[in-house]
Amino acid sequence: MSDRTAACAAARTMDKTKEGNNMSESVGRYEYDALLDYAQRLFRAAGMEEDKARSVAWVLVEADLIGHATHGLALVPVYLDALRKGIMSPSGEPEVISDRGASMAWRGNMLPGGWLVLKALDLCVSRAANYGTATCVIDNSQHIGALAVYMKRVTDLGMMAIISSSTSSSRGVAPYGGTKPLFTPNPLAAGMPTSGDPIVLDISASITTINYARQLHKRGERFPQPWALSAGGEPSDDPDVLVNQGGSLLPVGGMDHGHKGYSMALLVEAMTQGLGGRGRADATTGTYTSVFIQVLDPAAFGGREGYVRQMDWLADACRSNPPVPGGKPVRVPGDRAAVNREEALRNGVPLRQSIVEPLLAASQQLGVEMPAAIAAG
Repeated sequence: MSDRTAACAAARTMDKTKEGNNMSESVGRYEYDALLDYAQRLFRAAGMEEDKARSVAWVLVEADLIGHATHGLALVPVYLDALRKGIMSPSGEPEVISDRGASMAWRGNMLPGGWLVLKALDLCVSRAANYGTATCVIDNSQHIGALAVYMKRVTDLGMMAIISSSTSSSRGVAPYGGTKPLFTPNPLAAGMPTSGDPIVLDISASITTINYARQLHKRGERFPQPWALSAGGEPSDDPDVLVNQGGSLLPVGGMDHGHKGYSMALLVEAMTQGLGGRGRADATTGTYTSVFIQVLDPAAFGGREGYVRQMDWLADACRSNPPVPGGKPVRVPGDRAAVNREEALRNGVPLRQSIVEPLLAASQQLGVEMPAAIAAG
């Protein structure tokens, strides 16, 4: 068994308490293309333009495909509600604030985040082929979903991508040493091509996401560890501390080394809100998301062949590293997503019943039939 195969096999049996994987709940499996078509028709029925509905549907279904259930079709009711309330624009184009070729700034005008990011990413890929690198900052985007889903689109072309986002209209993470929520989880993702599956990291400045905390709270469950901080500064494993009691999520590093996550939050806000020119200093409202997108072409630096050779060596060295006693084989970021993708395309995309029920309600309301499950577990 190869190092990568062993690592991926271990990924299949990883701890079921990880995010988005509550196996005590019934899970149905759905054919990928049918789910994609269904989600697109839902958003079209809600008034979204076809190209935007197609992009948003792809972003959400891809998230479920690779195992990011908190940012998959579970977000459909949230997006439909945003459309109804007028805080997500169903049509239109972004406003170009600045364009210097290799650097761009857009105002997103509350347009669907998934569509904006894909549009900006494709433009950055095109320009990186010319300039070596291209960066686009988007201000006033709607929610953009799971950052990891965008990476393969770029790495399949042999390029590297970096995406980060922050939402200045929301607060859920206190600065290290403080107790008042200030930041959002502020995710940062990167995709690095290899000769095989890409290395894909998707991390955040907080221990977990606000969406996951809300989903746990809705199910009456608790964090596996004290990941939250009460308004009075006491660590807690109760999501209600965050959801209803004015508490906050702890930054990465927790009570001991939380200065690391705090520093990352500051960096992400500088890359997104700082470069975009709008953010917390402006008391934004709605779902006011700022996004940083950068694409780099290794051909413009040390060469694609050299890049892949280095990344292949590094990935192999990580996977072949001796595990701790009793531990599972070392994985590289993206291994689990690759396994999830292969399994979901083969056996169907898994959706928990707590995700399916709101989808069925939306289907009834909008007159769009949901596809039947092909398997149940």
